[in-house]
Amino acid sequence: METATILLIGLIIFVFFVLKSTIKIVPQRSVFIVERMGKYRTSLQAGLHFLIPFIDKITYKHTLKEQAIDVASQTCITRDNISVEVDGILYMQVLDAKKASYGIDNYRFASIQIAQTTMRSIIGKLELDKTFEERETINGTIVEAVDTASDPWGVKISRYEVKNIQPPHSIIDAMEIQMRAEREKRAVIAESEGSRQAKINEAAGDRQELIARSEGEKQKRINEAAGKAAEIEMVAKATSDGLRHISKAINEENGLDAVNLRIAEQYLNEFGKLASTNNSMIIPSNMADISSIIATATSVFKGSEKHSK
Repeated sequence: METATILLIGLIIFVFFVLKSTIKIVPQRSVFIVERMGKYRTSLQAGLHFLIPFIDKITYKHTLKEQAIDVASQTCITRDNISVEVDGILYMQVLDAKKASYGIDNYRFASIQIAQTTMRSIIGKLELDKTFEERETINGTIVEAVDTASDPWGVKISRYEVKNIQPPHSIIDAMEIQMRAEREKRAVIAESEGSRQAKINEAAGDRQELIARSEGEKQKRINEAAGKAAEIEMVAKATSDGLRHISKAINEENGLDAVNLRIAEQYLNEFGKLASTNNSMIIPSNMADISSIIATATSVFKGSEKHSK
């Protein structure tokens, strides 16, 4: 009875292992490599598959998803002999599971090694300052190198990203001092440029002001000259009109007598002013001179009257 029970349990276990080795379910985006008697037989895609127990064996399992592999930090020497620690991330994808199984023993390890050696080679051609600026170039060069090497392995390298470039602390301190000096330099230059531009603007403003003042002065002088000319013209015209009216009045009846009276009146007024403003005055020896002056003036008006007639 005990023997039968043991045999039954053994049979159940045997059947279980047979079924397990016979029925295989491959997950989505995965490929299983099947060998028969140690030789490649087929690649199982996603789904349910049946194998021959103890003859067919799954030897490799690959995912077709893109894989992100961390590339460990390594020491690189730049062109100017400075040691920097550089690490990154490598993105790859298996395209041919058979090649990935038999093309190389471990494609992940091999890809990491190629990425690191390529990184050291690129960093060695660059100066420290350029390593921070040439990240895209470094990434592209590593992708090209690893992708070319991994093509026989059925692996596609999609991209590589440099995570950190860590120089020594002494270099970091020197770079901070340099960057601080550069910022101060830019600030001084910006301040001087601002001062220069301000002086240029002030000079331009002064120039415009002087031009405006000179134009205003010029226009002022033109206006004054025009005013004086108009004034002279008006005075001359008024004088001319006055003389014309006087001449016309002289030619009228009793006009000459009125002129004689006006001359005598003005002479006496001026003679009186002379007497009031001076302590001493000159009196003609012959008072008849007054009548002679009036007679002379009258003769002038008469002569002009005859000439006009």
